[in-house]
Amino acid sequence: MKRALDVLYGAAAWVAALFMIGILVMILLSVTGRLFDFHVRGTDAYAGYCMAAAAFLAMAHTFKRGEHIRVMLLLDFAGPRTRHWLDIWSHVAGLLCAALLAWFSIRLAWQSFTFHDISQGNDATPLWIPQIGMALGSAIFLIAMAESLLITLRGGHDRRRDPGSEPARSE
Repeated sequence: MKRALDVLYGAAAWVAALFMIGILVMILLSVTGRLFDFHVRGTDAYAGYCMAAAAFLAMAHTFKRGEHIRVMLLLDFAGPRTRHWLDIWSHVAGLLCAALLAWFSIRLAWQSFTFHDISQGNDATPLWIPQIGMALGSAIFLIAMAESLLITLRGGHDRRRDPGSEPARSE
């Protein structure tokens, strides 16, 4: 099961990378249009849609690699037992936040589809299409949070996001 979930997180990250390329294409198209005096409608909106999809689809992969910001101040001073309970509490809180994000993201995309909501720009894009990236990314992030909580509850440690498993980065 862990292997299948890792494939899911990796696939979402690759799709996020494709959306980052989409941002680049939209920006280059806009810049080129200004240089050669033509305009492609909706490039700004589509760059924004690609940015949102890239951010949400990369969340689970980023979390499982331990790249999300994690404040260790309290955990560093806690004993092993307290640290374990604080870790469980933070996972439960994160899971609840991820569940709310996924619920409302999926609900937003569904409502946009049901009400035939379109963008305000000249391109009149049906909004459920770009909202799919947000909904899918937040649902995959919810799965990653649930997996990490289960590992923590079993007394294990998710090595993929263990801050002590790799040297500290100072960026």
